[in-house]
Amino acid sequence: MEYWDKKIETMNLRELKKLQLRSLKKTVRYVYEGNRFYKERLKKAGVGPDNIKSLKDVEKIPFLTKDDLRKYYPFGLVCVPMNEIVELHASSGTTGKPVVGPYTKNDLEIWSEVMARCLYANGLRKNDVMQNAYGYGLFTGAHGFEKGAQKIGALVVPTSSGNTKRQIQLMLDFGTTALACTPSYSLYVAEEAVKMNLNPKKDFKLRLGLFGAEAWSDEMRKKIEETWNIKAFEHYGLTELIGPGVSLDCGKGKGLHVNADHFLMEVIDPKTGETLEEDEKGELVFTTLTKEAFPVFRFRTKDLASYTEEKCECGRTLPRHSRIMGRSDDMMKVKGVIVFPSQIEEALMKVKGVSENYQIVKYKKGVVRELGVKVEPTVSMYKKGNLKNLKKQVEDEIYSVLNLRIGAKIVKPGNLPRSEGKAKRVVDLTG
Repeated sequence: MEYWDKKIETMNLRELKKLQLRSLKKTVRYVYEGNRFYKERLKKAGVGPDNIKSLKDVEKIPFLTKDDLRKYYPFGLVCVPMNEIVELHASSGTTGKPVVGPYTKNDLEIWSEVMARCLYANGLRKNDVMQNAYGYGLFTGAHGFEKGAQKIGALVVPTSSGNTKRQIQLMLDFGTTALACTPSYSLYVAEEAVKMNLNPKKDFKLRLGLFGAEAWSDEMRKKIEETWNIKAFEHYGLTELIGPGVSLDCGKGKGLHVNADHFLMEVIDPKTGETLEEDEKGELVFTTLTKEAFPVFRFRTKDLASYTEEKCECGRTLPRHSRIMGRSDDMMKVKGVIVFPSQIEEALMKVKGVSENYQIVKYKKGVVRELGVKVEPTVSMYKKGNLKNLKKQVEDEIYSVLNLRIGAKIVKPGNLPRSEGKAKRVVDLTG
């Protein structure tokens, strides 16, 4: 097994925690002395640099939320002079002010390093051609993948998102071996390739799928791998932390390894804030250990997962979090049952003849909130007819996963909107 940085990726866990503690102490002192807002927050919580004596002491530091970051928009939590910032990114800001991610030159070096680790673990090598179909711009995704791939020495084709027919032509012309984009977009590309009389399994040199930026189920992963005859890998990260590169997928299917020399992970009870133990499901919380421009303490991601420190069969000792089980934002309560979109996707992908195109609809029936799902069958299934039977199979499979009856509507292939970025899976009609 090859590693990008064997020393870090296979470091003894005790030594890794010593390294984390040194970095945590240094970062607390750094922000305490370098940013008045952080200093006020820490002092109010009764925490100073000398109070951090163990990793457990991170729990003394207040949580940071997206609302907090918007409060200090745009540069309130920056810890370096503005003339040391060389790059700037931001979230989409669709629900308010965007979250701004500034970087020093050293921050960019770290970002390139952690992304190289992630992509190398996926199997990306110097002789690969990586087509980067994430959207360029303020969004971190495309830039992170480009930096990591170039550090490895791979050839990057910066197509950005959209213009799908041209994407397909360039994949053929340039001999693309790795596709970086959202998982839903990779299936849309395959769908369009078929319309161009191309066979996704045979007519391309693709071998790796490098996917992130949206939640996707294990069943969706299987569907992508079968459609393209590739190995699909997951990437996790947030604008607030660094962008993609927080954790890596080694391919063993046992969760994602956190780049723990740069990010300290906790899992908390989302209701009480209490720190949870290994294998308990809760909300991921991260503290940056090495960032200069914009260090983040105990950022609440709202992503739900569990963690383990058990050594992976890949040989890495870096702690792992499970695949994201859902977001607390996406959690829906229907007739007393907690439902996540990923659970519905998992059920749909198990039904033969169902395509990857679906939409979950929230609506009101009187004063009661209900859920429904619109599903596109594959073209061949639609031509066969007998859609009533398909509808029943869909509803039965969802019931087997959720123990909840959700009505399904089978719609004509091509009826639901496609996305060249993050797929919009949930439509809220409750008003």
